[in-house]
Amino acid sequence: MPVEGRGLSSRLMHKVEKDRRLGNLSTPNSVRKLRRALHVKAKAEPDFRFYALYDKLYREDILAHAYRQCRANRGAPGIDGQDFVDVEAHGVERWLGELAFALREETYQPDAIRRVYIPKANGKLRPLGISTLKDRVCMTAAMLVLEPIFEADLPPEMYAYRPRRNAQQAVVEVQEQMFRGHPDVVDADLSDYFGSIPHAELLKSLARRVVDRRVLHLLKQWLECPVEEIDKRGRKTRTTQAKDSRCGIPQGSPMTPRTQKVTSALIASLHTDARQVCKIMSHRVILK
Repeated sequence: MPVEGRGLSSRLMHKVEKDRRLGNLSTPNSVRKLRRALHVKAKAEPDFRFYALYDKLYREDILAHAYRQCRANRGAPGIDGQDFVDVEAHGVERWLGELAFALREETYQPDAIRRVYIPKANGKLRPLGISTLKDRVCMTAAMLVLEPIFEADLPPEMYAYRPRRNAQQAVVEVQEQMFRGHPDVVDADLSDYFGSIPHAELLKSLARRVVDRRVLHLLKQWLECPVEEIDKRGRKTRTTQAKDSRCGIPQGSPMTPRTQKVTSALIASLHTDARQVCKIMSHRVILK
């Protein structure tokens, strides 16, 4: 078990460095075994609620694999300016060990999200949120632990942000349904979906399966992260709109499917209770 000033096991970190060089993102057997056990339990007992999950987030193998996934996804630095080059100069083993210690001692605090704007096809600007590497790794670790639980509850018709599923498979399913005599297709979108997700309903959906208070608190902290941006004059401004309004997740943040798989699968997985889905959608369907 890592302690402050020490890192993860040298054998595990050797694998992290080797995988980084070779681009190998295969899931370690220990991580696969944990995820399989969680999924089997959730599938076998639909009403089971998981009480002890927080300690899984800072396991050596979970954090190391989370780092490898974030490293493969690359991404820009957050408000602290730290990138993967900085982490590797500091020492990946040492950096992950310090993060594991902070999680275990419950001193970890997420940073504000850096907001940037990118142009859209219609000429407007889309706001994106960029979390720090530390937060992205923690969110990925949470996804690795929570995803298999909620994956067990999802219907087979759901393809978005799920392991081994993609949009192409959904298109094939639509084509097969049309050949079977169901020619009507409805193409719908949710206006400002991520910006309008109500935190209370989202957390309620999570608590339907997870009752580990530390995990719930961690997710709540991520939902309420302030957003920091620099205006044209170079001045920094910080807002707490998500916390104040109790809804919304910045697009581009690891808390949305727009970027990493960190909580994209988690968010999609949480919406398995039909009553909560209706509340979360909050009348924002637009037929195209």
